[in-house]
Amino acid sequence: MKILLVGGGGREHALAWKLAQDRRRPELFCAPGNAGTAELGVNVPIPAEDIDGVVAWARREKPDLTVIGPEAPLCAGLADRLHAEGFRAFGPCRAAAQLEGSKVFAKSVLQAAGVPTAQSETFTNAEKALAYVRAAKSPLVVKADGLASGKGVLICANTREAEDAVATAMIHQSFGKAGRQILVEEFLEGEEVSILALVDGRQAVLLPSAQDHKRALDGDLGLNTGGMGAYSPAPMETAAFRKMVLDTIFNPTLKELRRRDITYQGVLYAGLMMTAAGPKVLEFNCRFGDPETQVILPRLKGDLIPAMEACITGNLLPEHAACRPEACVCVVMTAGGYPGAYRKGDAIAGLKEAAALSETMVFHAGTKLAGKQIVTAGGRVLGVTALGRTLCETAGKAYQAVARITFQDAHYRRDIAAKGIKRNRG
Repeated sequence: MKILLVGGGGREHALAWKLAQDRRRPELFCAPGNAGTAELGVNVPIPAEDIDGVVAWARREKPDLTVIGPEAPLCAGLADRLHAEGFRAFGPCRAAAQLEGSKVFAKSVLQAAGVPTAQSETFTNAEKALAYVRAAKSPLVVKADGLASGKGVLICANTREAEDAVATAMIHQSFGKAGRQILVEEFLEGEEVSILALVDGRQAVLLPSAQDHKRALDGDLGLNTGGMGAYSPAPMETAAFRKMVLDTIFNPTLKELRRRDITYQGVLYAGLMMTAAGPKVLEFNCRFGDPETQVILPRLKGDLIPAMEACITGNLLPEHAACRPEACVCVVMTAGGYPGAYRKGDAIAGLKEAAALSETMVFHAGTKLAGKQIVTAGGRVLGVTALGRTLCETAGKAYQAVARITFQDAHYRRDIAAKGIKRNRG
């Protein structure tokens, strides 16, 4: 079986790692991949956003399945293009991917479906948006409508910050086209949790829950990032919680999409805020999360390919997401300066020593091969991941592995999973 995996981050290395374990032992190709995926398959020098290039490769090589990792090619319609050429693709069509590609669209779906979410107003005119935030109660959240590489959500503690956020998006156009339209939302207080589900068009099957750490520094301080680590399960997960999320969030959303003649097949990721009134949707993503994937996939019992195929054929079953009881923790190691300016090309040492530890995986994100040496090539460099009986034990194993890896100015948080550990002890 030949599989093309589109993307080159930590999520894609985790997907490649899981796919390579399938009993069918597929032949893996990764476009563009990284130094980690190169150890599991063949890297193809095609950027994930090069839709024409990916489709041309598929015509030549005829993969049995294409797995699309990042949001940009999904929102650009890569799955549609592959389907039109007669190829099977795992990932939602362009219309369904607008749940992530347009926050205004997602909000309209949530409101029509009666799904709990923050109150909001939509603006295409900067002056009207400024007048609104000046009259509204702070704190507020200003969101660029389109994809902005994770930088388009601005939390504003006061009116001045909200004014600056509106200006950043709409006047200075710092997010390009993504900021031509914005949402201004009420600020929701609570604890965040990531709930991902496999979806076959009509039904959703929940994957293990996870909790991400967005801030760059310990104690949830510093700038927002793409994610400094994650752990699974999230502390609030129970059977009753999972049923409530399925019944009040995923099922109504899919029903509303079908009402609009949109069939969603792939992974649907709901970022939730646990408020005093219950869970509310902060955002939808149309793909596996990063670094959530790094802690979810190691906990899956079965093969991933049958689950993906079931999403495509409409035959999804609960057993496709059967979960191991162990906990999983991922600590992200970043280049110094991230999420600001950072260096590339620094040699990485200790990878084999870290991966040799029991039930430990080192997922590559921003890495590449320079001759025979693996070097840094991005802000988030590695996702050092471990499985264990408890969160406390597992976090300890992950940090033992982190201690074996070195590169210039490496940075990582030292409190990944601390909230979950504290709640379990309490």
